[in-house]
Amino acid sequence: MEAQRGFSKEQFQAACRELSQPAPAAGGAWQLLVETMGISIYRLYDEQSGLYEYKIFGGLADCPPELLADVYMDLDYRKQWDQYVKELSEKIYDGKRIIYWEVKYPFPLSNRDYVYIRERRDMEVDGQKIWVMLAKSVSLPQCPEKSGIIRVNSYVQSLVLESDGKTGSKGKKYHLLQLGKVEQAFKFYSAFIKKMKCKISDTIKAGEAKDLKIHAKDMVKMYIKSSIICENPF
Repeated sequence: MEAQRGFSKEQFQAACRELSQPAPAAGGAWQLLVETMGISIYRLYDEQSGLYEYKIFGGLADCPPELLADVYMDLDYRKQWDQYVKELSEKIYDGKRIIYWEVKYPFPLSNRDYVYIRERRDMEVDGQKIWVMLAKSVSLPQCPEKSGIIRVNSYVQSLVLESDGKTGSKGKKYHLLQLGKVEQAFKFYSAFIKKMKCKISDTIKAGEAKDLKIHAKDMVKMYIKSSIICENPF
């Protein structure tokens, strides 16, 4: 059965427009948390909701945007390389394709789980190919909360990618996070970016990057690591 679309054309167009917006200016409402190896992460606190919004800007050399989007959307493949996956499945409820995800956390922290919809559209804006992925949490009686697992109910995300004009990608990722205190996680993320980029660079120089999909997997891991350790899926 064909699943219903969960996002409007206007929502995808709005995400595309975000790609052309410059990074937040210094001293503005958005706080720069991390800037390293071509990746910049900004945070904005919403006093009304008590939630944080995050924007991640960056470029991924040697990984074309279409391949990056394919790996990003491939749930079965993610189960092979993501050590944090406890359970990950996709089913159709009420005509919508629903993803259930349980993320493993080390003792004594409780696991987190998510029930959400997501959708990808490959668009063309002013002659430029754009890959857009949107996601948001939903509440369904078929997916009740589980004892001992913390349900993340406030989750919104967009990822927009385009070519860097060469062989790589550049993009922008937006998160609305439910849970706070992520400074230590972003410090870890900064160190992780450096380690992963060095590893990929060494692999390419050594001529060992025979499987481009594996290379793209590593780039996805680098780009979305903050999502896992900051209590949010991609």
